[in-house]
Amino acid sequence: MTTPSEFHTLTGAVVQRPSDADRDRVLEALREGAAEGKLSHDTFLRRMNLVFLARGPEELAALTADLSGVREAPWSRRVFAAVGAVSSFPGRLRRAWQLERLPKLLFPAPGQYPLNIGRDPANGLRLTHDTVSRVHAQLSRQGGVWVLRDLGSTNGTCVNGHRVAGAAVVREGDQVSFGQMSFRLAAR
Repeated sequence: MTTPSEFHTLTGAVVQRPSDADRDRVLEALREGAAEGKLSHDTFLRRMNLVFLARGPEELAALTADLSGVREAPWSRRVFAAVGAVSSFPGRLRRAWQLERLPKLLFPAPGQYPLNIGRDPANGLRLTHDTVSRVHAQLSRQGGVWVLRDLGSTNGTCVNGHRVAGAAVVREGDQVSFGQMSFRLAAR
């Protein structure tokens, strides 16, 4: 007779099933590994599913075998963070330099009508680039803030590199793009 924590394989061998406590310990080790950056999100999810499918302690042990070992010293995290900050500096400097070199788009004088932007000659700001739609976007003052609204353009409107879905609040210094044309917003 077998106990509830044992089962027989096809060959007749008796195998000890992992307990819920064993599974919980492995899940906690996986959570810690993911939090420390040792596991990607996808790997964490895949291994979490395997924890529930594991039939024996050796299968559970295999799921965390690459996570055990020497933990990082606190000073090493600071060193890695400093190296990351220093190595990202040239990219940040390049983006800042490029932003300053963009042509300025001056906010219009606040008025009753919004500034329409696009290829159509009837727009207040006509951009003749092929990636700009005929009626591309609209810039208006609403409730004390400037709002940039995409008007269903084909190639999109972006603010600081993020595509606008509907409308976005903008301010002086923001980078705005209509298709492939980019500008830096500036006050009059």
